[in-house]
Amino acid sequence: MDEELICRQVQVERKLFSFALKQNPRGRFLRITEDVNGRRDAVIIPSTGLAQVRAVIDEMIEADRAAGPSTTNADLV
Repeated sequence: MDEELICRQVQVERKLFSFALKQNPRGRFLRITEDVNGRRDAVIIPSTGLAQVRAVIDEMIEADRAAGPSTTNADLV
């Protein structure tokens, strides 16, 4: 059985993202769940990879800032 250590939710436009840090006998992991109109998709990241994922997300944030304001609705995925 998975034990939930902490859970947070973020609403971004029409999507709801849930971030749950959990642990079980095999280790600790982050489950990211996307809920769009009742449809759910999830990604599970072992805790050993969280720093690597954060580095990539930080890089994407910087690239987004450097690109300037969006001029299309293409980023409304």
